[in-house]
Amino acid sequence: QVQLVESGGGLVQAGGSLRLSCAASGSIFGDYRMGWYRQAPGKQRELVAQITRGGTTYYVDSVQGRFAISRDNAKTFALQMNSLKPEDTAVYYCQYLQSGRNYWGQGTQVTVSS
Repeated sequence: QVQLVESGGGLVQAGGSLRLSCAASGSIFGDYRMGWYRQAPGKQRELVAQITRGGTTYYVDSVQGRFAISRDNAKTFALQMNSLKPEDTAVYYCQYLQSGRNYWGQGTQVTVSS
């Protein structure tokens, strides 16, 4: 089992920045992927960014060049969000994929005002 605790989020004006952090605890071993998803009202949850154990990153087109995912070690990772837009408003969830199982953080609200 892996437990995830998120921090960060909040209200920011368009063009501003926020940083989300996620701390993992529990049984962590082997290969893993860390990611950030978001879900806006009335929409499906979407993958925003992901980083593999080897450091390979992926970003959805809408955040390319504005968001950056990073990790300190196998237990802590973050999402730096710059040049935020109102359409980035959503609940953001951190994700940890290990041994074929997905683990989720509790979610944190990000609201970008125009």
